Order: sequence, then C-alpha cells, then structure tokens
Amino acid sequence: MKRIYIVVEGQTEQEFVNSMMAPYLRNFAIYSVTPVLIRTSRSGRGGMINYQHLHNTVRMLLQSSQSDFIVTTFIDFFRIPDTMPKYHECMKKPDDMQRIEALEKAMDENISDNRFFSYIQLHEFEALLFSDNKGFESYFSRNEARQTSAIITAYENPEDINSSPEGAPSKRLLSIKPDYNKVLEGNLIALEIGIHVILEKCPRFAEWMNEIVKLCTDQDVTVHD
Repeated sequence: MKRIYIVVEGQTEQEFVNSMMAPYLRNFAIYSVTPVLIRTSRSGRGGMINYQHLHNTVRMLLQSSQSDFIVTTFIDFFRIPDTMPKYHECMKKPDDMQRIEALEKAMDENISDNRFFSYIQLHEFEALLFSDNKGFESYFSRNEARQTSAIITAYENPEDINSSPEGAPSKRLLSIKPDYNKVLEGNLIALEIGIHVILEKCPRFAEWMNEIVKLCTDQDVTVHD
C-alpha cells in the first residue's frame, strides 16, 4: 500500500483533500493522504505564480529513494502560469481538454519520475461546487441559490463551466455573492454536496481519483461505485 502526496495551490484545496478526499480514499485502504502546499520561498507556502515553485516542491518530495509513495498535483487550469513546460505549444491545441492533457504530459516529462503524475483541474476547484445546488442552498441566500441553480442547469458537466475571466466558476460565485469565502464556504459547500455526487458529476476529477486508487493499491476500480 502506497502513500500519496498531493501538491496543492492553496488552503482551499488543502482542506478539500483533508476533509473530502482522504476520508473517501480510506475506503480503499489508502490511509496516508497528505496535501502539500506549493513552496514559494523558504517560509512562503501556497500560490501558483511560477511553475518553478511547483517543480521544486515536487522534486523535494521525490528526493527520497523509497518507492512506497506517489506524488500528484491538484492545480487549476484557470490562470495557469505561462512558465509551465511547453506552455505555448500546449495552448495551441484546439480545445481546453486537449490543452490540459498536453500540459499534464509536458509536466510529467519534465519531472520524469515514475512516482509522479500530474493533474490539472478543469477549469478550477470551484467547478466541483456546481455538482449540485444543495450546497449553495445551505450557505447562500434564496436569491443567490436561484442564480447558482441556473448555472448548474446550463451545464451538464460542471467542469465545462467557461474559464474566461468573467465566466470562471470562482468569478461567477463572487458576482453572485461578493463576500464568498473560498476557504471556509467552499469546503462547507463541498461537504454538503458530498464526494459521491462530485465524482458522479465531474468525470475528469473522478478519473484522477481512479488513477490514485490504481497506483496506490494496484487495483483498477471505479471509485464512485
């Protein structure tokens, strides 16, 4: 049984790993799930401004010669820095899915370690919150929840919500609720929705979780069954 380290951009993703992903993965006897904030300086943690910071954080985790762990990433495609490996080449792909897949492949090649595989969230963490409106109904006003419901109805797959500056999931939430607190409310909303619904509604996220289980346990399973 392998341990897993998940390199994340910020406290929101860190808390999501701890409160949602880790408890769920215990169902597959994966008991060591550790989120690691990107290291931006000797004392700085969090943020995805420069790929080198991500690279350094991953390499630090991979310094061990042991093979009983894997390292992955949990970063947003929205506003991903242009310092990513082969960024301009990847962004020439015809659609966002192909761009993300190319960026992940370039990152895997750049890190070049069989204990590592990358994951980029389409389009950002907040997309997961649009899996079901009951989370918003619990923490937003009635009028605000009506607006989030309209967005959910418009997209069969929450991960397809537009990544344009004004159309990104987080920007939509802030336009609906200007005092939206990403770290606190984001994770409370996710907990209200539940990991099973998120896995059902967000196929790319579910595929990543499947890969985590497969690599940690040598089982090829569908995590939300």
